Amino acid sequence: MRIVVMGVTGCGKSTVGARLAESLAVTFGDADDLHPEANVAKMSRGEPLADDDRWPWLDEVGAWLAARPDSVIACSALKRAYRDRLRAAAEGVFFIHLSAPFTAISARVEERTRATDHFAGVDLLVSQYAALEPLQGDEDGLTIDIAHAAPAQAVEYARQVVA
Repeated sequence: MRIVVMGVTGCGKSTVGARLAESLAVTFGDADDLHPEANVAKMSRGEPLADDDRWPWLDEVGAWLAARPDSVIACSALKRAYRDRLRAAAEGVFFIHLSAPFTAISARVEERTRATDHFAGVDLLVSQYAALEPLQGDEDGLTIDIAHAAPAQAVEYARQVVA
């Protein structure tokens, strides 16, 4: 199974995704590593990406998934159209949406920004929440409320669903 751990910046995609992949003994990838330098530079300046910025990146993510039938990747996948593009590139994609209110995530992002040099800061959250289209009933996936679940709990719940 191909799993995409999705959500806004700072929701824990990389942490949960890496731990889930380890627990399933499959490959893990972080879609942030597939962004072209221009995208990283734009986000580092606090500028949200436009769809035209995202399409080539999503194609890279889709190719990564297609080449790895048993894998987990952390990827924002904020809009239905983005998820559709990933599904078109690779069969059997299952989405795990890590969801929480803006206030919970902004505190995490502020802390991460102080502790690391991650390119996505709080200023991007407003645009990401505006763009976010939660999973719809006809999409193969699940939503986990991470405001009330530690990463270990999110991993265990996801593992029970996908295993």
